[in-house]
Amino acid sequence: METGIAACYTRGAILPSVSSKHSPPSISPSFGFRNLKSTSLFGESLRVTSKSTQRVSKTKGTSLITKCEIGDSLEEFLTKATPDKGLISLLISMGEALRTISFKVKTASCGGTQCVNSFGDEQLAVDMLANKLLFDALKYSHVCKYACSEEVPELQDMGGPIEGGFSVAFDPLDGSSIVDTNFTVGTIFGVWPGDKLTAVTGRDQVAAAMGVLGPRTTYVLALKDYPGTHEFLLLDEGKWQHVKETTEINEGKIFSPGNLRATVDNPEYNKLVNYYVKEKYTLRYTGGMVPDVNQIIVKEKGIFTNVISPTAKAKLRLLFEVAPLGLLIEKAGGYSSDGYQSVLDKVITNIDERTQVAYGSKNEIIRFEETLYGKSRLKEGVPVGASA
Repeated sequence: METGIAACYTRGAILPSVSSKHSPPSISPSFGFRNLKSTSLFGESLRVTSKSTQRVSKTKGTSLITKCEIGDSLEEFLTKATPDKGLISLLISMGEALRTISFKVKTASCGGTQCVNSFGDEQLAVDMLANKLLFDALKYSHVCKYACSEEVPELQDMGGPIEGGFSVAFDPLDGSSIVDTNFTVGTIFGVWPGDKLTAVTGRDQVAAAMGVLGPRTTYVLALKDYPGTHEFLLLDEGKWQHVKETTEINEGKIFSPGNLRATVDNPEYNKLVNYYVKEKYTLRYTGGMVPDVNQIIVKEKGIFTNVISPTAKAKLRLLFEVAPLGLLIEKAGGYSSDGYQSVLDKVITNIDERTQVAYGSKNEIIRFEETLYGKSRLKEGVPVGASA
């Protein structure tokens, strides 16, 4: 459930502070450990609240774990949430890259570069910059063995170990086509153990995250072995501060219907969308997958759909987008579906594999599956809503 921001200064800043208001921090292989003054986004001092770092909680199916607090720095949170120092290093490195990407997006020229990647998608200059920053961050982490991105969809050797190391797949700037309109965009990435990014499932991820680049810049992440999905806010001095924990997605009438062109020759999807309209759901759709999925986590309710049809084929890539966001949603207490199963159970057979998807609360995913295919794996018995 939503937790309010409890301002709390924590020991040990995790990122180098921004040296100039006009220059973003650069990616470097080392991370500063300096005491940062705790301030809000507007430079005002935050009230210091003492938090015990020794609190523990017991979650069903897990052993005793150290409880993370609202107000923790990113590093303090990760130190409590996982004993894996390599994973901590990787997630902090990606946080540095997201800081710089955020600055660059806010000051970017949006002209195309006229070059095309191997998927046939146009690349924008800001896409390519984000792509480079993320590859650099993974190399500097020293724990990433292989990485690939939507812009470079081939495995790149990052020099890290196989044993105890990780492989990372990322979409450097999801929603780049709406940067020029100043809509929220973001970065998505998933982290798998070892050296494999195919013949694995989304459930094999050890972590997933997205950077949300909007009026605020946030870093939303989930760890496989730690409960909840966690939001970190980028403060004005360059520090990530834990501001929200989501553990439950409730029922609520918000819908984000992607790929609406599919309603023309997919009557079941048309029926579902008409149900949302008839039942007076609130339409909240931006055209960017990151903000639309992040909305479900922040508001703790709603449904996102992206459905295919005979003429509107699947565009969303399982490896780079769907599986990482699936982990974020399911760790937040929500559900995901390709119509038949959780997207986390889909085997990633190739790097370019694509799929339809829905994310949301349990009843919304039941409605999605029943309306499109007549039954739901989550429920037996009486159909609900649009499927009736």
